Amino acid sequence: MEQWVRVQNERDRQVLAWLRGQVGDAAIIAAVQSCAGPGMKPYLSAVCRALHVTPPRYTVVRTGVDDVGERHLVSIYQILQRPRSAAHAIQ
Repeated sequence: MEQWVRVQNERDRQVLAWLRGQVGDAAIIAAVQSCAGPGMKPYLSAVCRALHVTPPRYTVVRTGVDDVGERHLVSIYQILQRPRSAAHAIQ
């Protein structure tokens, strides 16, 4: 089915599986053909709109903490904790 629609992440895969169970492959292909341009794959949200369905909300569980973001926050915190120099205090 992914050859017909844009599947960009795990949530899209979950929605596509749900959609296949709700309306079937034939209805999805017909909706794709009605909303896609030549040689283009439509977004899954456009296919859902064409079928007049609203998929359930799925949550994607993230594993681990973003180490880069955490390191930047630690660096910012350390900068803010430094004593201000005399030059900065005058301004």
